Amino acid sequence: MSQADLVLTHDQAVAPTQRLWVGPALVVVALLTLLLWSGVFVQTPLSEMPRYFAQRYFVLDATSMLFLLVINSVFLGISVYMSSRVKTSRILADNMLPRAGLTLAFMLAMNLGVMANNLLLLWAFIEFTTLCAAPLVAQGDAREPRRVAWNYLLYSSISLALTFLGIMCLTRSAQLHGFEMNFAFDEIARSVPLAGDSWQRLGLALMLFGLGSKLGLAPLYNWMPETYEAAPTSTSALLAAIQFNISVVAVFRILHIFRGQNAGFVSHELLFMGCLSLLVAAVQVMAARSYKRLVAYACVSSSGVIAIGLSVGKSAAYGVLLYIVSNAFVKSLLFLTAGRLRAVYGSNEIKSLSGVIRVLPFSGLMFAVGIFALLGFPPFGSFLAEMLILSGIVQSGNLIAFTLMCTMLTIIFVATGRSIFPMLWGSSNRQGPALQETWVTALPKLGFVFILLMLGVYTPTALSQLLIQVAQSIGGQ
Repeated sequence: MSQADLVLTHDQAVAPTQRLWVGPALVVVALLTLLLWSGVFVQTPLSEMPRYFAQRYFVLDATSMLFLLVINSVFLGISVYMSSRVKTSRILADNMLPRAGLTLAFMLAMNLGVMANNLLLLWAFIEFTTLCAAPLVAQGDAREPRRVAWNYLLYSSISLALTFLGIMCLTRSAQLHGFEMNFAFDEIARSVPLAGDSWQRLGLALMLFGLGSKLGLAPLYNWMPETYEAAPTSTSALLAAIQFNISVVAVFRILHIFRGQNAGFVSHELLFMGCLSLLVAAVQVMAARSYKRLVAYACVSSSGVIAIGLSVGKSAAYGVLLYIVSNAFVKSLLFLTAGRLRAVYGSNEIKSLSGVIRVLPFSGLMFAVGIFALLGFPPFGSFLAEMLILSGIVQSGNLIAFTLMCTMLTIIFVATGRSIFPMLWGSSNRQGPALQETWVTALPKLGFVFILLMLGVYTPTALSQLLIQVAQSIGGQ
């Protein structure tokens, strides 16, 4: 069992009283941060964006505003989960203070990184979130947790090294054409040649390849399933539903600048990585024996859908954005619920679980809802998003990509259902009454489900306008 998720038995001592304040304090910080950015969103009209800060090194525009709301909403749910587990896990209670410190440092870097108005600064913040996350991964339940953490750090370092090498290639391209490179996103377009050259295309290829690895796109995706499965539940949610988004923001910034100069080149690279990721995910989901690893491979599939949608752009852009936002809440819902299953059953193996709905009615229901949303069922936002992406692919005339995406998603749906549905609704050998969940831990999950339904059924006007403006910045129509 995961050290972070180890449940206390009756003969074990309760978590030390002097450490019980850390969890609630973490929740308060998360709540205040979300309220802060929600207030900024309400009080700042989109027409008054962008706003620059700290000598234009940071910017509040539609893109940063959207992702600030998303990552801090998810973080509130994760912080509630961590706080609720302190009283039932001695190991978590003993390590709660350093874990909370690393988590807050991670979130500070996330908030600043999303607002970064400088390519090098954004790259540095992505690296900093990796350095904060690696020690958290090392507290997981793998046989060799430190090896998994080092493997995660190694893959991330390679990805970011490729991204940095791409930045240097862009700098070389600018120098050859007599430009002085300026890394500010609102100025960088003036620092690169409009016609483009081999150095610029190489730089774009390396940056998209490196950031694609951080998103879990094939071929450099191997770190994701192992890390998500082995890490503590809260850390898996941090990586899948929060850190994922800073790399998305980086890709969005790059597309906003370079899509006009190298539209075909960028689209072909994204399309290749997206299709390859769907193929890999379909094969691996069929072979998955762990529900956390299965969710991780489904995340690889989601990254592939995002890449294909970005390669199309135009009419698919809004769908891609809706898909990204929906998936942040889907992933957090699934991983936090998986933590509850792990705590009760003591295993990540699908074969070790049966009749979860009877034993854990609420958690089983939430896991089922998360799986349905992940697979793109109506009425969740992911369903509408997939329909918009597929419609955009058809309008672009790429029927091969349309056929491949439909086929792979169907295979993933069948394979996931074959594994997960018996686990949830099969007969159970566990005796005794059903286990209940406290309202404190249930409330964030219900909030995630409400947001997913809202995105699929009715999106408030203010949020819809924000999504449209971000979609337009990446080539949407």
